[in-house]
Amino acid sequence: MSLLVAILLASAAGGVLSVLLASVAMRLKAEWVPVMVSYSIGALLGAAFLEILPHALEHAGNMEALSATVLGGIMAFFILEKLVLWRHCHTEHCEAHGAHAYDPAPHHDHGRSGLMITVGDTVHNFVDGVMIAAAFLVDFKLGVVTAFAIAAHEVPQELGDFLILLHSGYSKRQALLLNLLSSLAMMVGAMLGYFLLAPLEWILPYMLAIAASGMIYVAVADLIPGLHKRVELIHTGQQALLIGLGIFTVWGAGTLAHEWMHPH
Repeated sequence: MSLLVAILLASAAGGVLSVLLASVAMRLKAEWVPVMVSYSIGALLGAAFLEILPHALEHAGNMEALSATVLGGIMAFFILEKLVLWRHCHTEHCEAHGAHAYDPAPHHDHGRSGLMITVGDTVHNFVDGVMIAAAFLVDFKLGVVTAFAIAAHEVPQELGDFLILLHSGYSKRQALLLNLLSSLAMMVGAMLGYFLLAPLEWILPYMLAIAASGMIYVAVADLIPGLHKRVELIHTGQQALLIGLGIFTVWGAGTLAHEWMHPH
């Protein structure tokens, strides 16, 4: 299997499958959303700290510049989110749209919020595709883990986006189609990333640093605050267990990928 085919397959799995899983998740009760979010937090943090950053440090020539890239990436994601270039709605109250995203009887806004979330999500998916390509260009195992982590956090994001589109007045079929088209941007980003990043190997560690900063920012700024709305001991224990499961899954995926690529 060529590297380009692997990148395209991984980006398709991270984008298209996340939409399909989100559509299935729509049949579940709203109480299951925090479960998916907790697991996604672990997957994101595990990928960032156990796989992406160690590989970036291994290939970087300047450690200080790499650390500054991570810090700058976190600041950039903060500014972009403030400008509402994209917005993740993972919790019961969607701050970006000033509406209750899980309201069973929403008041339609004539498509305004739905259009904004679709445009923002398309940009985000494109960047995710570039990040997947950058990870595969450094190491196959890293690419597999990165694609897995992106797919894991895309599921609750796509679920939130789906509900916002319904809130905005779109039908379920229209909302699913828009989410699917938006996710295809991940494959476009992956293909462009493969052809543009391959000749520039020196920039790959810094692309990985940006990928890690994005995962850390989404987990810490967008996802974890929503978990604090439930302070009961049983919910806290469940959240911690699921976060740990997400981290363990990433570690396991990385180990299996390594064994697959380097059998004894």
